[in-house]
Amino acid sequence: MTTKNSYAASLTMPSEREIVMTRVFDAPRKLVFQVYTDPQQIPYWWGKRSHTTRVDRMDVRAGGLWRYIERDEDGNEYCFNGEYREIVPPEKIVNTFEFEGMPGHIGLVTSIFEELADGRTRLTETSVFPSMEDRDEMIASGMEEGANETWDRLAEVLAGAAR
Repeated sequence: MTTKNSYAASLTMPSEREIVMTRVFDAPRKLVFQVYTDPQQIPYWWGKRSHTTRVDRMDVRAGGLWRYIERDEDGNEYCFNGEYREIVPPEKIVNTFEFEGMPGHIGLVTSIFEELADGRTRLTETSVFPSMEDRDEMIASGMEEGANETWDRLAEVLAGAAR
């Protein structure tokens, strides 16, 4: 992947059903985890810049549910939901992910927050899909571009929070 942003996420597909994205953030792990799990912060960084995001529900605990509603500039809504399977602050989150526009295609996302020696955090998200077709549809939907834009916005929120 080549991009002008030196902090862009790396994306790999280590198996027929997986996508792994990794990015380093200039913020301590505890802060990255806190912003990642705070429903008040989600609208500031989740999704495309041209869209708005509203948290419909976000119960960050094993068995808790989450649902975000993203609205584009034309008023179209795109809803995403899932269930938290495992929460290990500030190290790990495991949750399901479903785009409601394609019901039943549920991925499993494992987010690992790794504290680096220089006060930065490496975030690695591994998404496992039910089939290779589901993985390929996610890639074709613009996932890489959208994830990079989302993580750019997260980096901006973290920079403001670290001040």
